[in-house]
Amino acid sequence: MYKSLVFSSPLEQFELVTLVPLSILNLNVSFTNSALFMLISISTCLLWTFLSFHKNLLIPSYWTLLKENLYLLTAGVVKDNLGLKGEFYFPFIFSLHLFLLFCNLIGMIPYSFTVTSHIIFTFSLALLIFIGINIIGLKTHGLLFFSLFLPRGVPLIIVPLLITIEFLSYIVKVFTLSIRLFANMTSGHTLLKIIAGFSWTMLNAGGLLAVLHVIPLVLLLALVGLELAIAGLQAYVFTLLTCIYLNDVLNLH
Repeated sequence: MYKSLVFSSPLEQFELVTLVPLSILNLNVSFTNSALFMLISISTCLLWTFLSFHKNLLIPSYWTLLKENLYLLTAGVVKDNLGLKGEFYFPFIFSLHLFLLFCNLIGMIPYSFTVTSHIIFTFSLALLIFIGINIIGLKTHGLLFFSLFLPRGVPLIIVPLLITIEFLSYIVKVFTLSIRLFANMTSGHTLLKIIAGFSWTMLNAGGLLAVLHVIPLVLLLALVGLELAIAGLQAYVFTLLTCIYLNDVLNLH
């Protein structure tokens, strides 16, 4: 989450650092800290899943109970929004939920890196999901898919205006999906760093300020708890909106 207790800038924690320089056909494909923590997040997901299945006992372990609760939470979201059609897409949606959750939580560890704090990552993920959802819609309904932009019973005179509005609102989904996750993670981590830097400065000042540094420190601890809750909530919201958008193309609301 942050590199040290002395900050030159609250945004320093979001800096991309090249770990392994690599160029292919003059294209920069270097291995960065962002890629590293994506791999760490995926590896942690796999390890956590393995631990939940390790030693299949009659009485489930804490790992198993935790996985079952997250599984049931995601299954409930899929069932409520997609119904029986969602069973086919559940493996992807559950993997998406798990991956984002671990990306957010690992980003809360000091000296780590928050992958979801970069708009390029959240936008790319949202764009890929958006493209995939449209492919599913076209494959399921054919040309009838485009009726999504024109509700029934609309007067002919306002059809061009309505189609334009519906199309723009449909495209905006990519931006709302990506910006919501990016903005929440970035703002939360920035605030934590500012409060931590403020507390450290008061402690170094000595005297009465050194005593009063406990106040921002307590606030920091409370904000860390809040940020942990937001990390889980934003992963859930991203998954929920993915299900809602998928439901729109499957049922052509």
